[in-house]
Amino acid sequence: MKRKVYVETSVISYLTARPSKTIIGAAHQQITLAWWELNALNLSEHSHTPFL
Repeated sequence: MKRKVYVETSVISYLTARPSKTIIGAAHQQITLAWWELNALNLSEHSHTPFL
């Protein structure tokens, strides 16, 4: 059974953004990409209605 996990929007933005020009931003992008590559296949996809 696949795990469920809440993925904050900042995770998606790190995955889709242009490469960062700052060392901290670049590190966040690299760490996020490495985590995503290792874990994405083991997660089930869900979405929810946005809160208004």
